[in-house]
Amino acid sequence: MMTNKELIIIGGGPAGLTAAKMAAEAGCQVLIIERSPALGGQLIKQTHKFFGSELTYAKTRGFDIAKLLIDDVMKFKDKIEIMCDATVVGLYPNHEITVYQKGVYSKFKATAIITATGASEKFLAFENNDLPGIYGAGAVQTLMNLYGVLPGQSIVMVGSGNIGLIVSYQLMQAGVKVKALLEAAPKIGGYLVHASKLRRLGVPIYTSTTIKKAIGKDFVEQIETVELNEKWEMVSGTEKLIDVDAVCISVGLSPLHQLLSMAAVEMKFVNELGGMVPLINENHETSYPNLFVAGDVIGIEEASSAMIEGYLVGLIAANRIGYHHPHYETLLQSYHDQLSNLRSGPFGAKTRIGLAKLRGETHAR
Repeated sequence: MMTNKELIIIGGGPAGLTAAKMAAEAGCQVLIIERSPALGGQLIKQTHKFFGSELTYAKTRGFDIAKLLIDDVMKFKDKIEIMCDATVVGLYPNHEITVYQKGVYSKFKATAIITATGASEKFLAFENNDLPGIYGAGAVQTLMNLYGVLPGQSIVMVGSGNIGLIVSYQLMQAGVKVKALLEAAPKIGGYLVHASKLRRLGVPIYTSTTIKKAIGKDFVEQIETVELNEKWEMVSGTEKLIDVDAVCISVGLSPLHQLLSMAAVEMKFVNELGGMVPLINENHETSYPNLFVAGDVIGIEEASSAMIEGYLVGLIAANRIGYHHPHYETLLQSYHDQLSNLRSGPFGAKTRIGLAKLRGETHAR
């Protein structure tokens, strides 16, 4: 049987939650579909305080932001329906979806859909990278911050983006010895304030260095590192061994575009945005009318940007299907301005270049 809905939001993370709140505020009936047992996305396992603005809960810890966003959604119980532990396994150009939940398949047809599926972790190819004790940064956060389980006693972090730097500090707070942080690029990728904190605590940070192989029989016991030259080639003779019982890989995220690709949405590979992303117009609308996107599925950024994109797209999607928010024009301009502000400065350059490439602009700065 097919069930009709006004607006379906795929993903209950920061972008999906803010989109639902804004659409419901405009008067729209919303269905949120989340594959995890609870709403909140990656925020629920993030214990660090966020940067950003007052609207995006600056100086608030990630799991507390999740609670605030969920509370906002729960204020609209008459407008917002929630399906958790439910996976969208099919997305089709006619705004139909197939959902798998607890052994049952269901079909829905929407007037509009917002895809806010987020991103998945990238991994590294190296010898023995499947040994037990080798984790992605998200898995480490889940073990420690959700379940109170240490991934190991001594660990090497691979990757110096903000996630790698923050998770390294969280590991140290939990009593884990961070033996080193490796970065393949010539310089650190994340905020220097995070890197400086690690250096003050005695963690060596090796740039132009990567992991060559993991060593161990039943689990990782050592890793072999190697330096890289300016062509990103391994430099023979620079190998070093480090004793560890765990390795954390934090080398970036890729947009979860698979549902959009299934629907034959027009896509483009943009390295600066993390990989394959959908072509969109100024309304975050894909090549199919009334199929919108928000958050990391359109390009990897901080959760602050995902929240603002959610508000923006929820506002636009509701308006498209006939629900005009009383402050539509004011809010629309405000969210565009806030996104521009979040993407300003040197750390926003990558996103600005990526979005310009997505739009086909040749002069991106």
